[in-house]
Amino acid sequence: MSLLVYIIIFTAVGGVLSVMAAAIFLLLPDDRRNAILPHGISFAIGALLAVAFWGLIPEAFEKVKPEQFQTLSGTILAGILGFFVLEKLLIWRHCHSGSCEAHGDEDNHEHGHSHSHGGAKSAGALIIIGDGIHNFVDGVLIAAAFLTDVQLGIVTSLAVAAHEIPQEVGDFAILLHSGYSKSKALFYNMLASLTTVLGGVLAYFGLEDLHDSLPYFLVLAASSFIYIAVADLIPSLHKKTDMKNSLQQIALIAAGVFLICSLHSIAHNMEG
Repeated sequence: MSLLVYIIIFTAVGGVLSVMAAAIFLLLPDDRRNAILPHGISFAIGALLAVAFWGLIPEAFEKVKPEQFQTLSGTILAGILGFFVLEKLLIWRHCHSGSCEAHGDEDNHEHGHSHSHGGAKSAGALIIIGDGIHNFVDGVLIAAAFLTDVQLGIVTSLAVAAHEIPQEVGDFAILLHSGYSKSKALFYNMLASLTTVLGGVLAYFGLEDLHDSLPYFLVLAASSFIYIAVADLIPSLHKKTDMKNSLQQIALIAAGVFLICSLHSIAHNMEG
């Protein structure tokens, strides 16, 4: 079997398998899923921040020289500001001439939602974009491992799949929270997962050209996850201020951080 075929198969496994495993969440009855969903948002916050600060950003800085640190940090800042502008554009497009704020206020009074419908939809769009970037980089990393050694490539792709499952569960929770149907949440998550294959194939044909750009893809993905967690998800947790819910939120955020960090360490050891 050719190296390219290996890369295509295992980047598909690394991306699609994690989505299918996470899609089990969609099989739950509506009432049970709705009860779990707020907890999934808390978990997703921890998972997104851990992926950004424990995985993507350190990996990016390891791949550049010290004199590039400031440029890379600037890329993170530019990414966060860029996603703010992108979200604004998505909200404006959805809300038609700025009417969203009034509708959002009505929704808040009637349903207790902290975000307008346009803001929620934009958060869903951002998670798809960020996940697509992240999966593209995963594909590049898997291809790099295969170009080093086939056995290392196989292990790396399986490690990526295991690493992605809890994050994909969080992504489903965010998309459902943003108003997407179950079928659309599955479709868009699957679509974003296919960028893993795209990254792998492009890396196979031009890894040297992509190598210098890889750290910037990593920090752009990180900036999208940081922005979503801090700007879109954390404010929604402040709707509930009682001690019990606050402690649950803190515990679930910590669980998301712990699980991602643990899986990242296991994957790092397997790659080593």
